Amino acid sequence: MKLSAVFEKVDEGYIGFIEELPGANAQEPTLEKTRAALVEAVELVLEGNRLLVEEAIEGRNVIREPLVLERE
Repeated sequence: MKLSAVFEKVDEGYIGFIEELPGANAQEPTLEKTRAALVEAVELVLEGNRLLVEEAIEGRNVIREPLVLERE
């Protein structure tokens, strides 16, 4: 699976976000730095969501398994 990054040139540099992942966004002075910051933002959003779910399902009888998305 590929995600779609969107970048916009603004007076301060660039802003970027991921279409498919609300909350994953970044703003930096250069496009290169914005791309790198956006990767970090995706990692932080996914980790934060994981922690929230772990708290919500604690003590419950659930099945957790990896999900691999291979289609494009």
